[in-house]
Amino acid sequence: MAVNAGSSTLKWQLFDMPSETKIAGGMIDRLGHENARFIAEYGDGQKFEKQEAITTNELAAAKILTRLKELGIVQHLEEIQGVGHRVVAGGELFKGSTRVTPQVIDQINQLTEYAPLHNPIQAYYINVFTELLPHATQVAVFDTAFFSTLEPEDYLYSVDLDYYKQFRARKYGAHGTSHRYVAARAAELMGKPLEDLKLITLHLGSGASISAIDGGKAIDTSMGFTPLAGITMGTRSGDIDPSLIPFLMKKLGLTDINDFIDILNSKSGLLGISGLSADMRDLEDTEATNERSALALKIFVNRVVKYVGAYVARLGGVDGIVFTAGSGENGIDLRQRIGDQLSAFGVQIDPERNHVRGKERLISPDDASVQAFVIPTNEELMISRDTYHLHQEDLEKQR
Repeated sequence: MAVNAGSSTLKWQLFDMPSETKIAGGMIDRLGHENARFIAEYGDGQKFEKQEAITTNELAAAKILTRLKELGIVQHLEEIQGVGHRVVAGGELFKGSTRVTPQVIDQINQLTEYAPLHNPIQAYYINVFTELLPHATQVAVFDTAFFSTLEPEDYLYSVDLDYYKQFRARKYGAHGTSHRYVAARAAELMGKPLEDLKLITLHLGSGASISAIDGGKAIDTSMGFTPLAGITMGTRSGDIDPSLIPFLMKKLGLTDINDFIDILNSKSGLLGISGLSADMRDLEDTEATNERSALALKIFVNRVVKYVGAYVARLGGVDGIVFTAGSGENGIDLRQRIGDQLSAFGVQIDPERNHVRGKERLISPDDASVQAFVIPTNEELMISRDTYHLHQEDLEKQR
């Protein structure tokens, strides 16, 4: 079982392993409210949906497990042999997925300052599921772990090195589980070992990041110390000159830095530029009549192209690029615009093949020197894979 916990949502998927067959999945939305929404999809297109009061995290986890039995998805909870939990920040402590112990939970909580909105709630849910499923192997899968392979010249900032030595101030990245999944899947589609490929993966959702992957290992990524850095996003600014912060704070009459950080996180990006929406679809629908919508789209593509170009140079060439996440998987026009501006690197987008939304497909011509793919991300499957492998290791030790 893969668990992805947020502050007001709890997403889950259940897989039969090692066949990787998805048995069920769903989410609880508006968690903490009297009208929370419980959704489960299972079987042959069956769906269960109900609005009800789900006011605590413990109740949310218990509801999921109870409904799995009520809907006949499992007969006994003992069938769930492992639970993998998405954890945002692993810092430098966790370089891969790991079995949960009391010490691991303490360390996840100690890393709260790196992801204050995520780590505490994710650690809490690990405790809850450990109590509800004491027989199951509990595994923490860290977003940042995939980027533990970056070299110092790629993860260090050009500030006093003592800041890193004392406070571990550095680039950590995000979306690592997604980048890891689509890179491995691209290698399968290309029919080549991942170890032999140079790939650039574009996770283009409301939060967006780009990664350079050489031989299956990440060598750079666009997000930084926090997910605020990198390319323009839905509501996040991406990279800016830090001197802009005190300048604008003075102009706006702000005295609390957190107020401006909130502006950069939730009122900037596509939303801030367009003044209309953070949704790429809304901007594409209005770009012909709204100059700011058109400008927002141009800036987004511009920032993506700059990062991809830099990563081609950093990799010393590229064999394939992958589009994933919401806009990456569904943005037909967006992919075409990005591909057209990357033609100097051998990137070509076939308009007919590119006419696809949310489905896996090669979208470059057969003779293109750089293969381009749409690959829907599946972080939950990657979480379940890691959980299964660690569970199998436990079984081998018991034998």
